[in-house]
Amino acid sequence: MKNVQKQVPSLPLMITLVGFPQISESIFTPVLPALSQAMHVSASQVQLTMSSYFVAFAIGVLIWGQLADAVGRRPAMLLGVAVYLLGNLGLYLSPNFRWLLIARLVQAFGASAGSVVTQTMMRESFTGVTGAQVFAKTSAAMALAPALGPLLGGIVQSWLGYRHVFSTLIVMAVLVLMYGGWRLPETRSLAMSQVRPVQHQVVRRLWHDPVVWGYGLLIGGINGCLFSYYAEAPFIFETHFGFSAWQYGLLGLILAAASLLGALLVNYLLTWIQPGQLVLAGLFMSIFASSGLLVAARFNQAGWMLLGIFGTFLGLNVTLPNALNRALIGYEAVMGSASGWFSLGYYLIVSGLTYLMSWLHQGSILTLPGYLLGLSALMLISYQVLVKNRN
Repeated sequence: MKNVQKQVPSLPLMITLVGFPQISESIFTPVLPALSQAMHVSASQVQLTMSSYFVAFAIGVLIWGQLADAVGRRPAMLLGVAVYLLGNLGLYLSPNFRWLLIARLVQAFGASAGSVVTQTMMRESFTGVTGAQVFAKTSAAMALAPALGPLLGGIVQSWLGYRHVFSTLIVMAVLVLMYGGWRLPETRSLAMSQVRPVQHQVVRRLWHDPVVWGYGLLIGGINGCLFSYYAEAPFIFETHFGFSAWQYGLLGLILAAASLLGALLVNYLLTWIQPGQLVLAGLFMSIFASSGLLVAARFNQAGWMLLGIFGTFLGLNVTLPNALNRALIGYEAVMGSASGWFSLGYYLIVSGLTYLMSWLHQGSILTLPGYLLGLSALMLISYQVLVKNRN
C-alpha cells in the first residue's frame, strides 16, 4: 500500500464542507409557505421537507463514516458531494411534492458526508485547546450557514421564484465539488488505514458510554432547537406578523450574529474557563433567554421575540463547540466509524425533534418559545446527570 503522508486540512475548506449541508437545510425555510401553495399540500406536510432531511442525513452519516474508514476521507467526501449534486438536480426537476420529497432525501444523504467526514478529519487533525478553538470556528459556520440560508432563499424567491432556489443549490454543489477536488487532502494516516474497526464492538462501546450519550443529547438537542426554529419561524414571522420572504430572510442575520459572537466568546473564554463550565453557562443563558422569548410571544411583541431568539441561540452556540470537541475523546483509533455511529444517533434526535415541532404546529406563536425552553432545560439536566457528575 502506498504510504500517503498525512496532511492537515485548511480551516476555510473545513468551514466550506461543514457549512454547505446547513445552508441546504435552511435555504428551504422562506419558501415553505410558497411551496405549500404551489404543491397543494398543507403546512404540516411541507414541513416534512425539514424533518425528513434529517432521517436521510442520519443514515448518510453512518454510511459515509464507515466508508471514510474503508477508502479514505477524501474519496468519501467527494462522492458524497456528487450525490448531493444529484439530489439538487432532482429538486429542480421534480414535477410534484412526492418526487420533491424523494429528491430531498437524496440531497440530504449526500450532504451528510460534509458533516461526518469533516468532523472526522478535524478530530484527527486538531486536539486540545487548538481543537476546541477550531471546533468553535466551524461551529460558528454550522450556525452561520443556516442563518444565511433563509436570507439567500428569500432573495432568490423574491426575485426569481422558489424553483430557482433549487438551481442555486445546484451551482453551490458544483462549486463545493470543484473546491474539494482541488484542495482536500487525505488526513487518514497509513496506520489508521490498516485498522478495520469491528462495527458491533464500536457500537457496544458507544452505547455503554454515558459521556457519549450526554454529549450526543446536547448536540442533537441544540441542532434540534435550531432546525425546529427554521421549520416554525416562517409561519410566525411571515404568516402571523406579515413579513415578506425577503424580510424573513433578513432575520437570519440575527442567528448569524449569535453564532459569530458565540464563537468569539468560546475562543476567548477557553484560555481561562474549563469547557464544562462553558457548557453550563451556555445552557443557563439559553434557558433565561427562551423564558423571555415565551413572555414576548405571550404579549405578541415581534421585536422582543427577536431579542429572545438571539439570546437563546447565543447560549446554544457557546455550548455546541465544546460538546463537539469532547464527544469522542478516546475513540481516535476508530474515529470514522465512531463519528458515523455517533452522528447517526444525534441526527436521529434532530429529525425527531424537528418532526415533533411540525406535529405540534397549531398556528400559535407560543409553541416554538415553549419548545425551545423545554429542550434547553432537558439538555441541562441530561448534561448534569450523564457528563458533569462523572467528571
